[in-house]
Amino acid sequence: MCIFCAAIPATAAIGTNLNARQNTTQRSAEKEGIEPPARKPIAKITLGALALLIICSVTYHTILARIWGLPFF
Repeated sequence: MCIFCAAIPATAAIGTNLNARQNTTQRSAEKEGIEPPARKPIAKITLGALALLIICSVTYHTILARIWGLPFF
């Protein structure tokens, strides 16, 4: 498996975990009656990173691997 293809599910898992932790922190702060910390755009950043990794993976598998004579998988 190429590095891009391996990084896609890892990035998705890490982004999902960070977003869930942020949601949990915000809910617990609201439950205790204190002001929750400012929200970070974790979901948008994760989607951007995933899009970039998918573009890199497609480029590698369709163009670069053929030019360099590497296996496609």
